[in-house]
Amino acid sequence: MNALNLFELEILDRIASLFRSSFLDSLMPKVTVLGDVAWIWILAAVLYMIRKQDRKTGLTIALALIFSLLTANVLLKPLIARIRPYHVNTGVRLLVAEPKEFSFPSGHTQSSFAAASAIYFNKKKTGVIALLLAALIGFSRLYLYLHYLSDVLAGAAIGYILGGIADNLVSGLRWRYRSKNRRRRGAAAKKQGK
Repeated sequence: MNALNLFELEILDRIASLFRSSFLDSLMPKVTVLGDVAWIWILAAVLYMIRKQDRKTGLTIALALIFSLLTANVLLKPLIARIRPYHVNTGVRLLVAEPKEFSFPSGHTQSSFAAASAIYFNKKKTGVIALLLAALIGFSRLYLYLHYLSDVLAGAAIGYILGGIADNLVSGLRWRYRSKNRRRRGAAAKKQGK
């Protein structure tokens, strides 16, 4: 076991000694489920897409989640292949089903921060709440001994960046679409004026 893994296991054990309680043992599995297959964020994307004035936010969330899936589950997890902390400290009793993927980065955290930052870049007040929920989901992964701290921190950072990239792409595409429409309307108005 390398020194980093040993240090991070000590952090997980410290979290357990500071926060472990029957209340949190009951709550944290429910919190972490919010990040399962990013369902809470997919629901947010769908709800934002219902109203025309919120569609940009919904599209940004959806694109950020796609980017997150590709970077975490398709690229980084298989490439880095980091084993989970409960495989190293086998004395830990898991409160949730054992995940099948590798540990780095935390997919729950990454997708949560990707979606939450996508919301934040479009709707600041709601985005702050979404980022707090993303942080709570990230903490749940530590509390439940499913990820190392570096998995969660990397997931949060990558997710936040992906949310920003998605927002820039959607904003750019909307600007191009709107300017094309303005040119078409201008050309049509000129034809009618002749």
